Amino acid sequence: MAQHFLLSAAARTLSLKSIFSEGEEAAYYRFCRLRWPETDGEPVCPTCGCIDIYDVTTRRRFKCAACHRQFSVTSGTVFASRKLSFVDLLGAICLFVNASKGLSAVQLSRDLDVQHKTAFVLMHKLREAMMAETRDIGLDGEVEVDGAAFGGHVRPANLREDRVDRRRLANRSGKRRVVVVLRQRGGRILTRTFLREAQGVEFARERIARGAMVAADEVTHWDLLETDFDMQRINHSEGYSVAGVHTNLAESFFSRLRRMIGGQHLKVEGRYLDAYAAHAAWLEDHREESNGRLADRLIGGALASPVSRSWKGYWQRRAA
Repeated sequence: MAQHFLLSAAARTLSLKSIFSEGEEAAYYRFCRLRWPETDGEPVCPTCGCIDIYDVTTRRRFKCAACHRQFSVTSGTVFASRKLSFVDLLGAICLFVNASKGLSAVQLSRDLDVQHKTAFVLMHKLREAMMAETRDIGLDGEVEVDGAAFGGHVRPANLREDRVDRRRLANRSGKRRVVVVLRQRGGRILTRTFLREAQGVEFARERIARGAMVAADEVTHWDLLETDFDMQRINHSEGYSVAGVHTNLAESFFSRLRRMIGGQHLKVEGRYLDAYAAHAAWLEDHREESNGRLADRLIGGALASPVSRSWKGYWQRRAA
């Protein structure tokens, strides 16, 4: 039997040992190469695009000869105003991508010896970069659509006579959210969070090309998609796959997301669920890439993303 890719040496191209042994300079030049890949790490002014740049070596900054503005490798990106050194930042990203079922902020804070808030904000900035990767992507071909509920657990009362039917809307906590997933077979995964699964109908119409084949379960609100797509339906009370019709890949994604939340994060607030779902989708999409390639992909995406409007100023109590 052939060895699984994740068990092979090809999947391990970056390690904490190599990151910290190579040191700060190597980490810094890695960020430069990923910020400006067209010039092999040579700086380009983010304001005017000029390549005639002066090196302010004492501050690790650059000055544009045309517009005279100073900038750094992280200026205007989600890493702007960073406090961590580049070697620590690269180490954090290595740990983040190595965790195939997600990584808790508590664990990252202990590994890097930083405050929990530092780890929490950094990880959410990285998730923003993950979400940006699929922001403008549409799906076609064969697409599976499904929804799953997360959160809103209501603890049953101690005494039997005090217990209520937790399935009824009146007895829910109001914190329950539904993640709707669109997964193209052989392609990408798109996710979005709603209060109700039926709201995912418009999401599917928005992101799936007309005429594509869409597989869904027996829930009635997916009937509304039949006018726009070639629908295949599977009744899960009869089987998980009948005559080749299934939503197994969508269910596979939810399996990863549930293990991520239940095993690592324990609970996730509804306002952050979109980010965690996008994180799980990103890991699933790139599961066959080495950890070094994952780190470079994530750093490149983060350096191409603008300053976070949700997480900028978190330390000044302007929390997301």
